[in-house]
Amino acid sequence: MKQISVVGAGTMGRGIAYTAALSGFNVKLHDIDNANLKQAKTSIEELLQKSTDKGFIDANRVKATKQQLNYESDLHQAVCEADIVIEAILEEIPLKIEIFQKLDQYCPTHAVLATNTSTLSPTEIGAATNRPDKVIAMHFFNPVHKMKLIEIIKGLDTSEDTVQIVKDLGETMNKETVEVNEFPGFVTSRMNCLIGNEAMNMYMEGVASAEDIDKALKLGLNHPMGPLELVDLVGLDSRLRNMNYLYETLGEKYRPCPLLTKYVKAGKLGRKSGEGFYKYR
Repeated sequence: MKQISVVGAGTMGRGIAYTAALSGFNVKLHDIDNANLKQAKTSIEELLQKSTDKGFIDANRVKATKQQLNYESDLHQAVCEADIVIEAILEEIPLKIEIFQKLDQYCPTHAVLATNTSTLSPTEIGAATNRPDKVIAMHFFNPVHKMKLIEIIKGLDTSEDTVQIVKDLGETMNKETVEVNEFPGFVTSRMNCLIGNEAMNMYMEGVASAEDIDKALKLGLNHPMGPLELVDLVGLDSRLRNMNYLYETLGEKYRPCPLLTKYVKAGKLGRKSGEGFYKYR
């Protein structure tokens, strides 16, 4: 496996592309919006510079990583030589199915098609293609270059060969992997959504300030980041989509906090909009 294509140049897509290139793979990062691609390139090069300044990587590795990264707005050109494609677009099943049908058409027959979903069904996505045995979910975590875990979720028809390919890929990218049986929300998203939703309910009820709720979980339960800080990082709109899906599939305990819905309607989406449960410059 030499060529990786990443579809979607948002926060997760650019993080996956950066980590894959840094691990020695040739990477094509695709987005239909050239402005997103330009922003992704700037972000990746800034991250490379920071890593160099801190002594994590040397100048030769920076040069090699830049050479191994290509940015492509045409989907066919981005994936036509791929050994594996990792999709990282919005958590909406119709959009993912549409992309995977195109990937099935454009990619080599041997290519594995992976979705970086945190909740959705690889079985449903794979069923829309002619290669369900080669469709799988690889759930990366933000920030990709720092977080050690990849959740691997196989669909009903995913082959063991495909599972092994993505496990080997994760190892090459210096990640730990866990294999999860497909079920809505997998492991981490189910837990994260419950904890985050309860934190939002407590904040709405006036139990404590956002700062003190986050501080309590960081210092009392040894969480590296508070649940309200985390939802600001991932995006309140993304969290609401996940919560709605889990509510529809798993029931009442995943009903989204009313405050989350209200903030999204107000455009308070977290770090990317400048304000969520905290304000950002």
